Amino acid sequence: MKVRVWKAAGLVLVTSGAFAQTSVTMYGRIDGGIEYLNHIANGTGGSSSRWSAEGGDWGTSMWGLKGNEDLGGGLSAVFTLETAIQIMNGTTGGGRLWSRRAYAGLNSKTWGQLQAGRNLFIDSDGVWEFDPFVQQAVSSASLVRGRNWQQSSNNVEYHSPVFHGFDVQGQYAFGNQPGAFNSGAPGEFGRSEGIMLTYHSTMLDVRGIYDELRSQNGRLDNIFQASREYFVGANLKIEKWKLQAAYTHYAAPDSPAGVADSADHYWLGATYQATPAWAVTAAGFYIHVGAGSGDAAHDPASHATLYALGTTYNFSKRTFLYGTVAYVRNSANGTFSVFATPRDANPGTSPMAGESQTGAYIGMMHVF
Repeated sequence: MKVRVWKAAGLVLVTSGAFAQTSVTMYGRIDGGIEYLNHIANGTGGSSSRWSAEGGDWGTSMWGLKGNEDLGGGLSAVFTLETAIQIMNGTTGGGRLWSRRAYAGLNSKTWGQLQAGRNLFIDSDGVWEFDPFVQQAVSSASLVRGRNWQQSSNNVEYHSPVFHGFDVQGQYAFGNQPGAFNSGAPGEFGRSEGIMLTYHSTMLDVRGIYDELRSQNGRLDNIFQASREYFVGANLKIEKWKLQAAYTHYAAPDSPAGVADSADHYWLGATYQATPAWAVTAAGFYIHVGAGSGDAAHDPASHATLYALGTTYNFSKRTFLYGTVAYVRNSANGTFSVFATPRDANPGTSPMAGESQTGAYIGMMHVF
């Protein structure tokens, strides 16, 4: 839905060429379905299974507004307001009015875009394109407990123009706390930053990311919550096939003494576009947590492998059905779930240490 408004004093609509033209677009998507998960640790030394109605398994339901005002000379003012929606109970993400994006900026065809506000953290904005499961509930986020799909506030971002297939994106998130430069407000991340370099072509895409996501106290003290990240990913497109591979290293040098402070994450996947409407995706994800012990919030030395198979069928350009089934196999100390649940989540979806887990979901997505 697109509404064109000519800006004048007050809210009067005029057609005079003396006023710059503004384009405002309302957009969103709605995702709902049914989910199954087994071997969920129940806190009493056993495990349970569950069936549940869920929203957002293929992708976050959301609603947003974005606008563009032509300022002349190739320069535009831009803004985006976007919130996550949980359609099963009608709430918004984290209770925020605009939980995902809320920023304003300037865009130049020559110099790129500079913006300020709240946005997806830079790896969330960059990893999904190289994830065979595009950061569904089962995806590259699963074995890193959601580390690569966060949002952060107080961002200043720059996006360069594309030059011979290359572009650069940089993001800096201020902590905004007096006398504690690296710290953040309660419920927020601390000072965080990242840079992303991408190459796109008809056949090959390559991306590298370096970022630092700090905890509220300003430290890099949890490999899957507040850490340094080194990411490289590639997409290869050959006729009806899309092959995807990536490697990520996480480091948390401020972790408590003796606790595991590094991890390596790998994946490989392929999507086959069988028909214009129907596609099938298969992928394998592997995590290896380095030496060290664990506690309620930190994973100990362990490893896990996640296998996933999914499909989508498009009824139209706006509506499709989806289905995904996944299985995770943990090492003796591993408690990784097929879903991206933090280790200390309550309630969580993690199995008991060393136990495998199977999950599946089906649903429908509508985009508007």
